[in-house]
Amino acid sequence: MSHPDSAGPAGRTLVSAIGVNKHYGSLHVLKDINLTVKVGEVLVVIGPSGSGKSTLCRTINRLETIDSGRIEIDGEPLPAEGKQLAHHRADVGMVFQSFNLFAHKTILQNVTLGPIKVRKKSRAEAEKRAMSLLERVGVAAHAQKYPAQLSGGQQQRVAIARALAMDPKVVLFDEPTSALDPEMINEVLDVMIELAHDGMTMIVVTHEMGFARKAANRVVFMADGQIVEEAAPEQFFTAPTSERAKDFLAKIIAH
Repeated sequence: MSHPDSAGPAGRTLVSAIGVNKHYGSLHVLKDINLTVKVGEVLVVIGPSGSGKSTLCRTINRLETIDSGRIEIDGEPLPAEGKQLAHHRADVGMVFQSFNLFAHKTILQNVTLGPIKVRKKSRAEAEKRAMSLLERVGVAAHAQKYPAQLSGGQQQRVAIARALAMDPKVVLFDEPTSALDPEMINEVLDVMIELAHDGMTMIVVTHEMGFARKAANRVVFMADGQIVEEAAPEQFFTAPTSERAKDFLAKIIAH
């Protein structure tokens, strides 16, 4: 495995999608998607509902298959199934809208399960790392509790710690704050902003424009299954070039 000696957006390509197409029946949800993400880059994907953002996220983790084109992680094509797929998923962390924690396992168990099973770490090693990650996201005091005993914001921070525990190359966030009460959104975004500043490679599908402005290296705007525009955040938010993006931003800013 090569080392990220050339970190930052000038570094090597970590995720690439080349001519990706995806259909659900007659619905063409991803149309010729071409996208690259560099090591250490934070890519924020925005756009109206039904534009294909979440589907794109899920194809990169191979929770969804694609009909044509190619997706590569660190130069390797996505494996079809079996053992290699489990290893691929370990390299690509995922944080969902609904926190997807195991209800019958403690917070600590939720975070150590993957490292023990997939990465073959010892329990002691996995627990030590898990506790430092739970500390980092501000929920270490709740390690022995069960998910239902935590607020939504706390559960989502645990889900982020769980993704990080696998030492992934990239973490995908699929609308990570959309199921949260308003007062919990910032506690999750603050953790994500910190991760971005620490150089984690991230692909974030979100409606949180403040986060996009603050943390993104690049904003990708999707509509009708296509990438309509991509630009640095300042440029995108102040001078979008496409009518679709102008219209989208005008509607958001109007509320």
